[in-house]
Amino acid sequence: MNAPKAIDLPQPSPRDTAPAVTWHSQMPDDKAMLRAAVELTRDIATARPGLYWADMLGSAVVGYGALAGAILVGNPLVALLLGLFASLVLYRALLFIHELAHIHKDALPGFRFGWNLLVGIPMLIPSFMYEGVHTQHHARTRYGTIEDPEYLPLALMKPWSLPVFALTAILLPPALLVRSAILVPLGAVIPPLRTLVWERASALAINPQYRRRKPEGDFARMVSWQELGCSAWALSVVAASAAWGWRPLVIALCVVSLTAFLNQVRTLVAHLWENDGEAMTVTAQYLDSVNVPPPALFSGLWAPVGLRYHALHHLLPSMPYHSLAEAHRRLSDHLGETSTYRKASYPGLTPLLGRLARSTMKVR
Repeated sequence: MNAPKAIDLPQPSPRDTAPAVTWHSQMPDDKAMLRAAVELTRDIATARPGLYWADMLGSAVVGYGALAGAILVGNPLVALLLGLFASLVLYRALLFIHELAHIHKDALPGFRFGWNLLVGIPMLIPSFMYEGVHTQHHARTRYGTIEDPEYLPLALMKPWSLPVFALTAILLPPALLVRSAILVPLGAVIPPLRTLVWERASALAINPQYRRRKPEGDFARMVSWQELGCSAWALSVVAASAAWGWRPLVIALCVVSLTAFLNQVRTLVAHLWENDGEAMTVTAQYLDSVNVPPPALFSGLWAPVGLRYHALHHLLPSMPYHSLAEAHRRLSDHLGETSTYRKASYPGLTPLLGRLARSTMKVR
């Protein structure tokens, strides 16, 4: 998951790009790896509804409980600790939106509605913001190109782009509140505004040139009830804050801003961001993506719900998150230490951020 239009970073011009990238975007596919990824994981490719529901519900309940504690407790230090904990747990609950973008609509009966009711609408990030968008990022001919809504060649951009990219995510929660409480209701009576909001502020995308197409059919009906729910919730929160005080809303916005920042930092290391706009083979896409498997410490916190295996996810987009660790183990054992598969594994967050920062330092 990425922040919706969090920043309009400039596209790199020829003079802004590094002299060369570390691998060729049209490298041939490793067919043995692709075949093994499918054949070795067929028996673990089914989503387990009980695990999904327990994980999502537990994360939401604990996260909201910690948030309530941060709002109600009188001790500032305890409130701060509870707020930090709430950000981490709600981050996990929110990232189930990534699963919803991939899993078949009939695989988890009721889960989409339940997640939206408990997480998506209260946090003003309903599932339609990712569904129909994220799959374009996985399209064979779109990944890493100008048509990819979730790709920017960050490694080929100026060094200042990285901190700006991460820090602007802090503005996401208030922007979402304005979107649902003001822009969407106004758009209901001002068609040009409705079109603008849909095209430019209704997708979890980072590519500033991305324009979202008008929804159709069943998806349009889903968008309608999710938008209605978000607007009703946002207006209720603003009205309650005006009547009883703004402190709870400010604390909640701070907690969700930290969650957005964590996700944006994770986004910085989800890929190497070294592609210059050409279409890529599946293997090249895999090697431009990142796994941070054990024994890396804490990667399950900053990349939860299976996202520590992001490169593997690009090989097997529909693999449920709870099966990715086992899939990684099987492929690593089968293909060996010197295989193409192992080349997408990295030791942790800090080395990845360092690599990306060094890449930007080479830009002239």
